[in-house]
Amino acid sequence: MTTKIIICGAHGRMGQLLVRCAKEDAELEIIGVMGSGDDLSALIENTDVVVDFTTAAATLSIAKIAATHRKALVIGTTGHTDAQRSELIEAIRGIPVVLSSNFSMGVNILFHVTRQVAELFQDSDVEISETHHTHKKDAPSGTAKSLARIVEEIRGGKVPVHSHRIGDVVGDHTVSFATPDEKLELTHHALDRATFARGALRAAKWVVGKGAGLYDMQDVLGLKRSATSG
Repeated sequence: MTTKIIICGAHGRMGQLLVRCAKEDAELEIIGVMGSGDDLSALIENTDVVVDFTTAAATLSIAKIAATHRKALVIGTTGHTDAQRSELIEAIRGIPVVLSSNFSMGVNILFHVTRQVAELFQDSDVEISETHHTHKKDAPSGTAKSLARIVEEIRGGKVPVHSHRIGDVVGDHTVSFATPDEKLELTHHALDRATFARGALRAAKWVVGKGAGLYDMQDVLGLKRSATSG
C-alpha cells in the first residue's frame, strides 16, 4: 500500500531532494509539489500526508489547512520564533504531526545519547557548536537549539551555542562536556543532504494512521521506547 504525499517547498534545496527521494521510493506516491504561494487546499483531499519544508512564515498556513482537512503533517521547517512555534502547536491540535529540527537517523541518535550523557556527567560544563553552509538562513540551527533544550531540561540554565557558516558544509554538530580534568565530545557529521530527505519521508510513512498528537523523530525511530524499556 502506497502513502500519498504532498511536498510543500518543493523548489528549494531540500524540497528538490524530497521529490527525488520520493520518486525512488516505491511505497510513496507524490500527489502534488507545492512552491511558495501555491494553493495547498486544491489537492489536499487526495493525500494522506503533507510534508512541509518551506519557511517559518509559511508553515502556519500549511498547518491550518492540514488541520482543517484532518491530514497528517510532517514539519521540517526550522527558524520559528517562540511565538510562531506556540501558534503552530495550537494550530495542529487534532491531527498527527511529526515536528523535528533534524530528520537524520544519526542526529536523532545524538539527541538520545546527549540526554544520557547530560544525566550522567552532571559536574561538567556543556557547550554546543554547529557549522553549516553559507546559504543557511537561521542561526543557531534548529538541531543545535534542540540539543541545547535537551541539556537545559536536565541541568537548567542556558547552554552556549556557537554557530559557523562556511562553504558548502552539509551540517556538523558537536556537544562538548568538560571538567578541569577531562573532556567528552559527541559529534555528528552529515555527509549528504539526502539523509534528511529520506528521514522526513520515513516519518511521512510512519505518521499516517497515528492518533492525533505531536511526535518527533525519536518516536519514529523508536528511541523513546528503547529508553524506557532499557
